[in-house]
Amino acid sequence: MCTLEKRGSLYILTLTGAGDEHRLNPALIADIRSCLFQIKSEISRPQSPPPAALITTAEGKFFSNGYDVKFADSSPNPLQTKIFMDAQLRTLVSDLLSLPMPTIAAVTGHASAAGFILAIAHDYVVMRRERGFLYMSELDIGLVIPEWFVKMVNAKIGSPAARRAVVMRAAKVTAEMGRQTGVVDAVAEGEKGTVEAAVKLAEELLKKGWNGEVYGENRKVYFKEVLEVIGAVEGMENKITGGMVDHGLLNEKWSQERLPLIRELGPAPLFAPNRSCARPVLLLAEAQPRPHPFHASNA
Repeated sequence: MCTLEKRGSLYILTLTGAGDEHRLNPALIADIRSCLFQIKSEISRPQSPPPAALITTAEGKFFSNGYDVKFADSSPNPLQTKIFMDAQLRTLVSDLLSLPMPTIAAVTGHASAAGFILAIAHDYVVMRRERGFLYMSELDIGLVIPEWFVKMVNAKIGSPAARRAVVMRAAKVTAEMGRQTGVVDAVAEGEKGTVEAAVKLAEELLKKGWNGEVYGENRKVYFKEVLEVIGAVEGMENKITGGMVDHGLLNEKWSQERLPLIRELGPAPLFAPNRSCARPVLLLAEAQPRPHPFHASNA
């Protein structure tokens, strides 16, 4: 799952488990979102909150290896669960793009498919030199890439040639390749060194003394097209899921198309305490595996 460390005005969110691929399933996404909720709650308490910053990193070989397809296939309704996971990730990305502070992904391992999207949803990417790559695996495994994934790639990678390589050649982007194309802002040595480089960048940004609310609003203007494709209509996730997640940003048209499927998710979800961030975490009941058409990675 994840932990949240606070160093003054700097928050470090770590996906824990050195042997884990940090696959994005409902529990992990909800855990990350609960940490973001905690951060927003803390910084909103003072009338004039000081500048803050967020670093997201992960233990082990992977930053995130994409959606948790195995989890979805073991659920009572795999297709609906995959739709729900996509809804959750859209909402998580919306959360990050609206967070009132600079955000940095300290990528110390592989970030594939949905994990790639999670990394580039941050303002800055600091990447480990000798391990890991950014990889949109859809073409290699015979899947159509979601439109909103492409919008994110287009917004974060300036070079048309680099975008084509990522989407149409499934290029595995190393740290140095990423720095050359602009998707990676800094390169560092080792897991510890990558996090330290991210901390140094965060400290430089904190010295700017920017107003967090203004920063967040400017980001939303900058990524307006991405948010429109994601479907940033506040409160829509609750309408889709019956309040299974505490808040959300989903497009009404998107939700209306999928609402019947979401309502058929099967047995009522179970909730377990989030020990790291003291917020509820959604867990879906398990069932027999079924075939799936969704994200996986051969990384």
